[in-house]
Amino acid sequence: MTIYRHRMSSTDNSPLRMGAVILAAGEGARMGRMPKCLIQMEGQPLLRRLHGAMSVMGVAHIVVVTGYHAESIEAEIASLPSRPLLQSVRNPVPEAGQQSSVRIGLQALGADFDLIFVTLADQPAVGSEELSELIAAFRHRPDGTSVVIPVVDGQRGNPVAFSGALIARLLGGGMKDGLRHYIDAHPEAVHRFNTGNPNFTLDLDTRDDVERLSRNRGVRLQLPHALTSAAG
Repeated sequence: MTIYRHRMSSTDNSPLRMGAVILAAGEGARMGRMPKCLIQMEGQPLLRRLHGAMSVMGVAHIVVVTGYHAESIEAEIASLPSRPLLQSVRNPVPEAGQQSSVRIGLQALGADFDLIFVTLADQPAVGSEELSELIAAFRHRPDGTSVVIPVVDGQRGNPVAFSGALIARLLGGGMKDGLRHYIDAHPEAVHRFNTGNPNFTLDLDTRDDVERLSRNRGVRLQLPHALTSAAG
């Protein structure tokens, strides 16, 4: 698999306490109503790959928000290593949308962190290189900003990084409006860093996406429950 490599030098090596919310509550309707985070790439579910990358980068606490397909996703979570600290929480109304899952995940995680990732569970090419790039951008963000978003050719990507201080303030107010509302309402607090790394905007919404990724990058992909597969 060809992965884009980006190197950003940094003289600031002070440790960051990092936490993460992984959003895995979706129905996967366009994929045929299946848990997209359990799509296997080269024999490993996407959720397991993301957990491994976060572990390598030193994320201390991960919260996975489930909803649809909760039982099968939680079974996968139970099989993951217990370090970093890992927990799952269920969104009782996943049909309420992604921002409800963000709120539930952050309430479970808390804000005792310097940096908090909020990320999708079904991005196949987000790994330690991408997290490292995002951490570097967070370290070097402009003064006065507290949100860092990767942007590829004008398209917003994921994960998004937030300062723990901002999350603490929003949690203190009950998170009534959600992170998306905050980002839209406070552009001055957002650092959109431009990157040529397409992995930030690569996701899997349909079976055509799965087949395209397999064909273009030469990777072996398999949908949950062996419904179908794409081999490269």
